[in-house]
Amino acid sequence: MTKSTGSTILSITLILVLLAGCNSEKKEHDKIAYGELPYTTVNTTIRAISYNIHHCNPPSLKDTIDLDAIVKTIEAQKADIVALQEVDVNTARSGKGNQAEMIAKKLNMHYFFAKAIDFGGGAYGVAILSKFPLLETTIHKLPTKGNEEDRVLATAKIEIAPGTHILFGNTHLNSSKSSENRVLQMKEIVNITNEVKDMDIIIAGDFNAVPESDVIKIAEANFTNTCIDCKPTFPATKPTRIIDYLVYKANNTNITIKRADVIEDSTSSDHRPVLADINFSK
Repeated sequence: MTKSTGSTILSITLILVLLAGCNSEKKEHDKIAYGELPYTTVNTTIRAISYNIHHCNPPSLKDTIDLDAIVKTIEAQKADIVALQEVDVNTARSGKGNQAEMIAKKLNMHYFFAKAIDFGGGAYGVAILSKFPLLETTIHKLPTKGNEEDRVLATAKIEIAPGTHILFGNTHLNSSKSSENRVLQMKEIVNITNEVKDMDIIIAGDFNAVPESDVIKIAEANFTNTCIDCKPTFPATKPTRIIDYLVYKANNTNITIKRADVIEDSTSSDHRPVLADINFSK
């Protein structure tokens, strides 16, 4: 083999190596673009609702259960994920059936019920409804002193876009005049969510606390409220107090709130639902 022939072969080899590298980079780029690798570009918006449903009892109609009124309110908003508080399962006051399951079926959503206490021969607690599958669900017991009802934080891992997961939490804090338990419970929610580093977090619920309270000061020191000029949510007929919230923590993506509002429903429950359109981008 002549010297010139060897040089030619070497040149061709180098060209092939470079082409292979470029092709490999292109394939990796394509995989990233189409969500086949974890370094995906994300730009998705979900609509979340937090709704204390008063066990589906319209306050103006004593001893009446109107499941369809709750369904209609949620359905009109085309929600992606819904946090329900004051949910009954097989209780004497609400009758047979799991209210979370029944509402979810009517909305064609997945559901997770988290019992806080035994009540009326059945169970009472909170629920998460989602149009996305609920990949992991957990019931976290929250601290409660004295004779107050036990409270929980329900969490679910949810894939809102290919390769993009969030932790969605729902709670209903104690309603006593003393804020001691609410403060303890919010601190525990902060502790629980501080352990989560690999997902963005949304916490929804009836916090039974107004914005100037210690409870909300703790919440907003660790999370960001979805609303700025928040509207009152309770009582539903003529709301004067803000006690229902959607808050978030961005661990992995940029979070932007496209809309935050209170749904004007004054008859279905004693609370008005809170709504937020939450955009995740990276």
